[in-house]
Amino acid sequence: MENKMSFRTINQKFVVLLLRALSHFPFWVLYLKSDFLSFLIEYVVRYRRTVIDENLRYAFPEKSKKELETIRKKYYRHLSDLAVETLKLHSIKGKKIEHRILFKNTDLLTKYITKEKGVIVLAMHQNNWEWGSYMQTKTDAKILEVYNKMRDNVPFDNFLLKARGKWGGEGVVMSSAARTAFNYSAMKKPVILWLAADQSAPQNSPFWTLFMNREAAFFSGPVKISQKLNQPLFFQRTRKVARGIYEIEFELLFEEPAKVSSEEILKAYVRKMEKVIREEPEYYLWSHRRWKHTRPEGTKLIS
Repeated sequence: MENKMSFRTINQKFVVLLLRALSHFPFWVLYLKSDFLSFLIEYVVRYRRTVIDENLRYAFPEKSKKELETIRKKYYRHLSDLAVETLKLHSIKGKKIEHRILFKNTDLLTKYITKEKGVIVLAMHQNNWEWGSYMQTKTDAKILEVYNKMRDNVPFDNFLLKARGKWGGEGVVMSSAARTAFNYSAMKKPVILWLAADQSAPQNSPFWTLFMNREAAFFSGPVKISQKLNQPLFFQRTRKVARGIYEIEFELLFEEPAKVSSEEILKAYVRKMEKVIREEPEYYLWSHRRWKHTRPEGTKLIS
């Protein structure tokens, strides 16, 4: 077992070294590779085709089979672009990425950050969420980037963590997000707590609601943290302006989350996501098994 695990680790490290080298290729080369990758995963590998088709069918029951196939095709192309863009994050310089990301409403975000109080940003897996880490160059407040650790591939997890933190943000494992946020608050150090809070939550989560026409569990952490700290809660939307060019906008959801119910916060976040997905369906993470759990008997469905 030890030899097998050692071989696996060596193989993973080799792949990461290869990815580091590939990240230095210019964008036009990477997008050529993306075009080939898109064809490969759609027609040869048929990457998670069943999962994607099922998710799309439930999300858009009003659309025809042809319309859903069009969304799926565009999604594969987007997924391939996302892969090479995430790869490029490792080596890209600030002057290169500056004209590829336009941030809107950062002044509103900054307005609510004081010497003792930060803000919380709820993002989603739409378009390119990885490049959002460049936001750290636009604010003096430390950005805490909450993520799920890849325990079965530590070398690749470290590769992503280093790329995301190159601008100065701090990666925080989801299990310690609340503790880290509370510690910074206790030290009177304002931070921006950033969470892509649409990830699949455990089946025993108390937060269940309808999301794209299906029952889905959500993590309770983001809601509880926002209410406990009573810090302004924002929604982040990322739009694709052109290939490799994005616009990130921040919208205030609740100025004082402690004054509203947890159900109101969850519903506001979910409805914002649904609006975004319906406007640009091909850019959501459809290959993720988001709706894999069934709501336990006795668990309330927030409606």
